[in-house]
Amino acid sequence: MHIPASQSQAVPIVPFAAALAEEAAGPHAYNAAQWLYVPCRYGEYRYILGTRGQNPLICVGINPSTAAPGDLDNTLKSVERIAKCNGFDSFMMFNVYAQRATRPDDMDRALNEALHAENMQAFRYVLSLYGARHTPTVWAAWGTIVEKRPYLPRCLRDMAAVAAECGARWVTAGKRSAKGHPHHPLYLKKDSPLEPFDLDDYLQTVLE
Repeated sequence: MHIPASQSQAVPIVPFAAALAEEAAGPHAYNAAQWLYVPCRYGEYRYILGTRGQNPLICVGINPSTAAPGDLDNTLKSVERIAKCNGFDSFMMFNVYAQRATRPDDMDRALNEALHAENMQAFRYVLSLYGARHTPTVWAAWGTIVEKRPYLPRCLRDMAAVAAECGARWVTAGKRSAKGHPHHPLYLKKDSPLEPFDLDDYLQTVLE
């Protein structure tokens, strides 16, 4: 369980570029040849957690919980299995909002603009990890939790703009909610197929 020590506005935010440089410099307690973890130590926020490869499946949830390299929670274990079963050689866990909070009700009440801006830099970097042979594939997997805070749809719209610039394709897995929200990864079967997801239509009809 991770309960934020305070609203994230009270926490010093390391810019993504600096956090990435520190991760690249090492050394780390985890295998850096296998894992990408930014920032590279456990804290009140997380930009990226995933395995290294040439064709990663980028899974987008709402916000991070306790997972770390070699210590995946059940959600991340499900993400890893589904990525493998759908032909990806790795996975990246990304989030609409970077603040760690096991219970979404503990998330910031107001948007931390600085944290959001750095998270968008991280998203742009994750999309750049694909080689020329692959189109970035982004799995919408945030469930109904997107309704928890009024700033989350705005964050998602900013992500959509970055993804469009990078030519990414959006997919989802499992049955959508009654309102049309994409299914959360937990409890999905490992062989759940990925299906096209019209993010623009979702933003206009479900989150409008």
